[in-house]
Amino acid sequence: MKKALVIIALSISVVSCNKATEVKEVKTAYVDTSVLMKEYTEAKDLEAKYKAQAEEKGRQLQAEITRFKQDAANFQSQAQANGQQWAQQRGAELQKREQQLGYAQQALSQQLQQESGTEMDSLVSGVKKFIKEYGKKNGYAYIYGTGDAATILYAEDKFDITKDIIKALNEKYQATPKTDAKPAVKEEAKK
Repeated sequence: MKKALVIIALSISVVSCNKATEVKEVKTAYVDTSVLMKEYTEAKDLEAKYKAQAEEKGRQLQAEITRFKQDAANFQSQAQANGQQWAQQRGAELQKREQQLGYAQQALSQQLQQESGTEMDSLVSGVKKFIKEYGKKNGYAYIYGTGDAATILYAEDKFDITKDIIKALNEKYQATPKTDAKPAVKEEAKK
């Protein structure tokens, strides 16, 4: 009985091995996301926009810091001439101003990070959507991402479509009208 089962199992496996299996080629590719973000015109424009804003707002704050430093230098020279009570009062005022300037620097940095982060998230979301549509349109089963957050450890260069994606994204970006309006921020549902 056992021999019969073994013979049947072997004959089934031999028959099934002889059947030609159809292998459908799966079209795959990858995009180097770090190169994409360095060469995508909209990403460059966004980076330049926030760099310019940081420089402009930083200049305003730096002027205030310079005035503070001058006042602090004058304080030391005037402290002996005006007495201890004046020096204590003026010293407290200067410390308060120094603290306020520190808070202003921190607030400026946080504001710029938040604004640029919101726009960068929107940009990344748009790029992902574009790559998805590009993949569907061009018959890809998978498009992987490499770069800073690598999800692929190795891939042949012939599967790299980064330049194609950059070209298509830049063409799309250049074709859209430019506006200075900020993107709408989603409001949280009110409870």
